Amino acid sequence: MVEKSLSAKPTTIDLGGPKVATWAYGDTLPGPLIRATAGDFLRLTLDNQLPDDTSIHWHGIRLHNAADGVPGMTQDPVKPGQKFVYEFTAPDPGTYFFHPHVGVQLDRGLYAPLIIDDPREPGGYDAEWVVVLDDWVDGTGRTPDEVLKQLIAAGGSASPSSSGGMGGMGGMGGMDHGAMGSSTGAQPWGDAGDVTYPHFLLNGKVPAAPETFAAKPGQKVRLRIINAASDTIFTVALGGHKMTITHTDGHPVVPQEVSALYMGMGERYDAIVTLGEGVFPLVARPFAKTSGGQALGLIRTGAGTAPGPDITPAELGGQVLIGSQLQPAESAKLPAKSPDATVQLNLEGSMQPYHWAINGAPFGKNTPLTVKAGQRLRINVMNMTMMTHPLHLHGHTFALPSGLRKDTVLLGPMEQLPIDLDADNAGKWAVHCHNIYHAEAGMMIGLNYVS
Repeated sequence: MVEKSLSAKPTTIDLGGPKVATWAYGDTLPGPLIRATAGDFLRLTLDNQLPDDTSIHWHGIRLHNAADGVPGMTQDPVKPGQKFVYEFTAPDPGTYFFHPHVGVQLDRGLYAPLIIDDPREPGGYDAEWVVVLDDWVDGTGRTPDEVLKQLIAAGGSASPSSSGGMGGMGGMGGMDHGAMGSSTGAQPWGDAGDVTYPHFLLNGKVPAAPETFAAKPGQKVRLRIINAASDTIFTVALGGHKMTITHTDGHPVVPQEVSALYMGMGERYDAIVTLGEGVFPLVARPFAKTSGGQALGLIRTGAGTAPGPDITPAELGGQVLIGSQLQPAESAKLPAKSPDATVQLNLEGSMQPYHWAINGAPFGKNTPLTVKAGQRLRINVMNMTMMTHPLHLHGHTFALPSGLRKDTVLLGPMEQLPIDLDADNAGKWAVHCHNIYHAEAGMMIGLNYVS
């Protein structure tokens, strides 16, 4: 059994120069790593020392409904001064993380990695590094709640756009709607974010004071990379190296060597890399953000001068992997079966006014999707907007048409994608865009089991 207490509280964090007032689990950013083995029972206590309600969602874990951490759907919110005990068994190995499911609290410091080890893992690597990416605004003159209010106010000042389309995208209220160019080769994501961020972080540090990972030349390292950002797709590359992707969202894939990969908000990728000798930049470049900047870590295996904070590895200029194009390992595939039921899920919305919705209405006003226990359910997802959205499903994983298993997938503008799931975890579950501002503005829907 794994037991841990997590105190959510106001604190001041040093980002490696900039000091910011924020909310976090303890006094570290990211919060404390939780590690268990598949099949372990976890008892995790949230101690809410914040001035606001909160909760914890265990992102990607197929746990029972009561522990999923969605106030109004699976539990009451945890009030200031209260504690709440989450108890669940973690059935699947993989790279996960946890964060609140209240308002835009994810865009503060309330997130941390959750690693579930595979007891059958053959290893074959010399070291393992957890890499958590984030976009940062809290404590820099604006809070996430103020950002959301600004987005709604700026968007609401204009006339509505046509149904399902996008309104004007001018530089309103700190919004970021730049050109698609991001020195990343192919440009699949169109407009990819709303918020101008002053900082991008790797393991809680700005590029001017990057975290340094030490190893020896020739060593094999497993990278567990988590995109905990609220509004930013990253292009990730390791200068001077290729990475072999082995897992996405916890599930094994046919290993694929890449120079760089896109990571949507809420996605996780595991990679193996064999290290050369020297000092190398691990860069996460925000996609289509006009504000510039990037997240940076350094890998040092020998002598050499560290690259500067604005380094652009050549790997960013080549072909970039779109994770949904990976092929699943045989062990990760759903058993072959035709769907018993099919439902439609349309992602809709506009910048002006700042309204986001699923199936014609914002969350709370739209009709939940339904499924019966034991069914193979196909969800036909259609992105009817000109923005990219990372769609996240709670309590389950789903299969893409290739058989690739994920719980979070990027859908580009006007992209359609059928996803299949086995209805083997009864309850009321959330399905939503993992851009936290879109979700909070209405881009969420329920998936309810019915008899």
